[in-house]
Amino acid sequence: MNPYRKRFQFDGEFPFEYVYHDVKSAQNELPDHVHDWYEFVYVYSGRGTFFIDHIFYDAEPGDIFLIPGNTLHRSFPVEDDPKRSTALFFSATLIHAASLGDAFTYLQPFEAAKRNQSYRLSLPADAQERIIAILDQIHEEHSEAKVGYRQAIRLHIQQILLLLGRYDLQTMDSQQARHNSSMMPEWMTDVLSYADAHPEADLSLSALARHAAVTPSHFSRVFKRLTGMNVTDYVTAKRVMRAKELIQQSHMSISEIAEQCGFGSITHFHRKFKALTGMTPAQYKRHE
Repeated sequence: MNPYRKRFQFDGEFPFEYVYHDVKSAQNELPDHVHDWYEFVYVYSGRGTFFIDHIFYDAEPGDIFLIPGNTLHRSFPVEDDPKRSTALFFSATLIHAASLGDAFTYLQPFEAAKRNQSYRLSLPADAQERIIAILDQIHEEHSEAKVGYRQAIRLHIQQILLLLGRYDLQTMDSQQARHNSSMMPEWMTDVLSYADAHPEADLSLSALARHAAVTPSHFSRVFKRLTGMNVTDYVTAKRVMRAKELIQQSHMSISEIAEQCGFGSITHFHRKFKALTGMTPAQYKRHE
């Protein structure tokens, strides 16, 4: 199945949603999905697995997950010990602020996570306590909805991001073996990394199976079990996500982007891009 495009129901002047102290189960988890907003997740208790971009992570109490916009992700709970977490969703416009002559930006932690391909953080106990307290304040402000509560929530989110930005996100939890879930075979990790780095390559089932040195049937079965998607849908989603980045960050033409992202024709690119984003590439470029 194609990844789900999560839509938010929000006041146009306040692009924010949250889920507070939610206990996750297989029944209420979204399938593989993408959204344009940024997502912050704090895990209080329980266990589970996060699939973010092309990496699997074991989720444990105290973990923080930073999921940039336009990132394919999914959460897999453990039935006998489901994780309890709070998730914040917001657009960049909500927390944008002038630099004031400082190199810091509030999206810096998300940018570092994406740049370092490391979306999971484990902070010291005192920092965890501060974040839990701030999340409680966000919930209190939203529940009571007093005058200025939206401004208060924005300030609290900025406070969390400032706290994260003061840690060295590149070295924290730097051991990739600790990041990767034990459920992931090494050959699959290698293949997903290859597909992420080479969207223009032949990423068919047979080609990826050869790369992994396993049979196509075994590759397909394991891939579906781990990601919840078939290979074609996954590759298409990754290519569209990469195309969105290029539309946002480069001056390449739509046809050049289609070619660089591995789409065989501009018609196929338009069809798949609109199916996943709700817009054509040209509409998305104007929207940006």
